[in-house]
Amino acid sequence: MGKIIAIANQKGGVGKTTTSVNLAASLGVLEKKVLLIDADPQANATSGLGLDVDSIELGTYQLLEHTKTAEETIVKTSSPNVDLIPAHIDLVAIEIELVDKDDREYMMKKAIRGLKDKYDYILIDCAPSLGLLTLNALTAADSVMIPIQCEYFALEGLGKLLNTIKSVQKIHNPDLDIEGMVLTMYDSRLRLSNQVVEEVKKHFSEMVFDTIIQRNVRLSEAPSYGESIIKYDASSKGAANYLNLAHEVVVKNKETV
Repeated sequence: MGKIIAIANQKGGVGKTTTSVNLAASLGVLEKKVLLIDADPQANATSGLGLDVDSIELGTYQLLEHTKTAEETIVKTSSPNVDLIPAHIDLVAIEIELVDKDDREYMMKKAIRGLKDKYDYILIDCAPSLGLLTLNALTAADSVMIPIQCEYFALEGLGKLLNTIKSVQKIHNPDLDIEGMVLTMYDSRLRLSNQVVEEVKKHFSEMVFDTIIQRNVRLSEAPSYGESIIKYDASSKGAANYLNLAHEVVVKNKETV
């Protein structure tokens, strides 16, 4: 039985998509079968894995509309062991279209129910908001991973996200756990980066992954080539960071690499 992990933070630019794409690729390298669901209308995870967003005809929109089965929306990627349910800009309309539907928070959960036996990990790249798309992801997930940027405003809004997670646990998904917090865009030369790491670890200790994702030029370049960091430059610091994170996730879930 696979595990569904939503990668969420309502703040933009904290490394959600970078983490989704590169964690998926790294888990694939560790020979885990992975499905990445792009639940962000910006579709950056889709283009980040080398797909042309404009040519997408089936994806997360149809999945949530229940006009196609999950299996019909899955595409293969060039990353070993990684499949994708892609996104398109039309996903912007889904929140309006679902608003009058019964069980609107459970559309993703129902749609991907049958996939857990086919994958070791299902990762959901969430939109930078706490809207209906993210709510669907949290309701469908077993756990949530929270990327936190090592910047001044890192903790701003984190309380709101944790409150949203609590309300999802209370109303829609009592089994939702916090997989952990991932510190991203870390620069050891900056005192501020070190202060943020200290603050987050002080307040959330056990919930913070040991692996810290460092600022890395190669990591920033990879999406423009439609490749994960593993494929773009496996010898880079960014690749090492994400492989370490993948290893930590696997160990945390009591599996053997």
